[in-house]
Amino acid sequence: MQTLGLADASERSESRLKSLFWPSIQSGADVDYLSAQGYWVCTFVGLTSLIFVFLAGRPIFAIALFLFFHFGGVGVRERDFLAAVAVFAFYTMDTLLALLFLLFASPWGMIVFRVVVTALLFSNLRATWLASSWKADSEEAALPPPFSATWSDKFVDQWPMLVWPQVRIIYYIFAFGLLSIVAIGFARMAMRSMF
Repeated sequence: MQTLGLADASERSESRLKSLFWPSIQSGADVDYLSAQGYWVCTFVGLTSLIFVFLAGRPIFAIALFLFFHFGGVGVRERDFLAAVAVFAFYTMDTLLALLFLLFASPWGMIVFRVVVTALLFSNLRATWLASSWKADSEEAALPPPFSATWSDKFVDQWPMLVWPQVRIIYYIFAFGLLSIVAIGFARMAMRSMF
């Protein structure tokens, strides 16, 4: 690996905690790492949403949420800023609804979890914005090659490259529709609470 120059490409320039909450980009390896991290964060949010909404008795909406977050993560992996905006906007609106209308009915641990995940998705948005404008002008700024040796590599490197060009426009339409539904629901609840 060292003779191929691949060992240097995987080194990150900052700690994992800093890259989670306030990432910066120093090299192509940082771009690759942050986009992979964004993919996993979005997929994790999708899985937790799937579980909680399914347990709440709404299986179709649970599957829709999982697809929304997972394919948003696929877009983030491909450094698509609109996908990161859609995921962040949806989760932020959903968290605001939970904070405004379920504050006293929801356990504090769940509220803290939602705030931490919202911060992660904001960091994800910032990292995607930085990565989408990254220009690999020099040899050290080049992105590392995608791997496919393990299942994790296939999910994080190969799957987004294959599927994002085919689902990008469909995802934008789906995300716009879902965000519109949540925004209308948010406005109705706010109007109802005001009067």
